[in-house]
Amino acid sequence: MAKTELFGTASCAYTAEMREWLEWQGRVFVEYDVERDAAALARMRAATRGQSTVPVLLEDGNVIEIGWHGRGCFVTGNP
Repeated sequence: MAKTELFGTASCAYTAEMREWLEWQGRVFVEYDVERDAAALARMRAATRGQSTVPVLLEDGNVIEIGWHGRGCFVTGNP
């Protein structure tokens, strides 16, 4: 089974929408809040080649989606 990871923020409505979609699909995933977790932010930026838009969905370390249906929230700085 693929490892699914959701990188987002508590304040981003698009992160919430992606989370709800994953839950509706019955997908098992791990969620990281990149505003609170510097290591997760670094991993997200490494996987996306420096992107600062959330949500980001990874599957087995590969980027599946950046943003939610073309929309996202911009993350600045480090936690």
